Amino acid sequence: MARWQPGTRERLQSTALRLFAEQGYDETTVAQIAAAADVTERTFFRHFADKPEVLFAGQTDFTAMFTTPVEQAPDGTPAFDLVRRALDSAADFFPEDRRSWSRSRQAVIDAVPALEERELGKLANLKVRLGDTLRAHGIDEPLATIAAETAVTVFHLAFAQWIAEPEDRDFRTLVEERLAALTALVHPDH
Repeated sequence: MARWQPGTRERLQSTALRLFAEQGYDETTVAQIAAAADVTERTFFRHFADKPEVLFAGQTDFTAMFTTPVEQAPDGTPAFDLVRRALDSAADFFPEDRRSWSRSRQAVIDAVPALEERELGKLANLKVRLGDTLRAHGIDEPLATIAAETAVTVFHLAFAQWIAEPEDRDFRTLVEERLAALTALVHPDH
C-alpha cells in the first residue's frame, strides 16, 4: 500500500462515500475504506480523526465561508446585506460539480440518525458563530440572532432543494429564490 500520494484525502472521502452507499455506513469499517483507497489505516487517521469525519471534515472552512464575508464587509453594512454576502459566498462554494457528491453524502447522513444529529449540530454551530460575527460587526440584538438564523435557514432550504432529484438549477438561483420569498414575507407590497 502507498504511504502517501497526492489527493489521498479526497480519495479517502470518495472511497468512503462509495462504500457507505454500497454496503451501508455502519457496515463499513475504516480498514475497508483504507484498503479500498490503497492506503494504510494509519494514513486514514492522519487525514481524519474518525469515520464520521470523512463526511464532516472542513467544519472550520464551512463556517468561514459564511463569517469571512461578514467580517470583510464595510462598517455600517445593513444586516440583510450581510446575510446576502454570507449566502453569496455559500453559493460560490457549491458549484455544479459538487452536486453529485452532496446528494450522495446527504443520502448517507439521512440513513443514520447519529449522522443526522451531527449535521444539525453543524448548522446550530454555524448559527452561533455567524451570530457572534454579526454582533462583532456592530449588529445589535435581537437583529444579529435573527439574521444568523435567517441566513442558515435560507442556506438549509436552498441546499435541500439543490440536492433534491431532479433539481438542476444552480445553488445561487435557489438562494435568490428563497431570499425573494423572505422579502415577500416581510414586505408583501414589493
